[in-house]
Amino acid sequence: MFKFAAFMPPALKSFTINEGARQMLLATFYFAMMNIFVKAVAHLPTMEVVFFRCGISLVICLYLLRKENVDWRGSNRKLLFLRGMFGTISLYAYFVTLAHMPLGTAVTIQYMSPIFTTILALVILDEKVRPVTWLFYLISFAGVFVMRGFNEQIELIYIFIGVLSAVGSASAYVTIRTIKNLEHPLVVVLHFQLLGTITGLGFSVANFEIPQGIDWFYLLMVGIFTQLGQVSMTRSYQAENVSTVSILVYTGVIYATLAGYFFFDEVYNAGTLAGMLMVIAGVGLSVIYRK
Repeated sequence: MFKFAAFMPPALKSFTINEGARQMLLATFYFAMMNIFVKAVAHLPTMEVVFFRCGISLVICLYLLRKENVDWRGSNRKLLFLRGMFGTISLYAYFVTLAHMPLGTAVTIQYMSPIFTTILALVILDEKVRPVTWLFYLISFAGVFVMRGFNEQIELIYIFIGVLSAVGSASAYVTIRTIKNLEHPLVVVLHFQLLGTITGLGFSVANFEIPQGIDWFYLLMVGIFTQLGQVSMTRSYQAENVSTVSILVYTGVIYATLAGYFFFDEVYNAGTLAGMLMVIAGVGLSVIYRK
């Protein structure tokens, strides 16, 4: 069996938290790596990147499902389709923001999704959130805006697209939680990748650009880290309440900030560092309180 733990940072192997939180922390790390490589191929058409991103992960999913002798079709096909639809909409919108915004800003806006996730979980899944948890959410949410804020030079349309991505992600996450214990995690991931591959190819055929040189490696890494992140995220939402683990995606903002500094020459001031501490504090308190 493919060992996802082999890609786990050493610190996470010994960090004693529940499985849902551990998987979400892993997912944010893998998606942060994906963001870096997506940003590196921002010169390619967005839907073409969606196609490669989902297509590579689709091949990996099919291989692993066949190896584990699991039926790829699943048994809750309407919900699986909805998960794929919400995920594809969110993915496209997110890639658009990555192409037109600094990495940290795009990630910051997209990571508003836990707020929408909690609201949807309360309404649809009737999950309970203790009052003090909202305080922890507020600390992390405020930290995101202190750390990055909104750049006034960014066109308003891309902010709206970023919010659309966040809402799509939240809808996908709640759908995953709805079918917990009913579908194999790889089956849930596969249906997202399948719909994303078909949609990406369909919308990119007319203006398809052949990747050049190092672009092929970047696209391969996008697909691999996508697979790792999707499986970890799905396992997280199937193992724990959505409102509990969704706040942990904010750790991805820290990865984005560091990546922006080291790879894309983004400059951070004292306010950014203060925001990072707020995000870490909010995430840490929420995990400790839950445990």
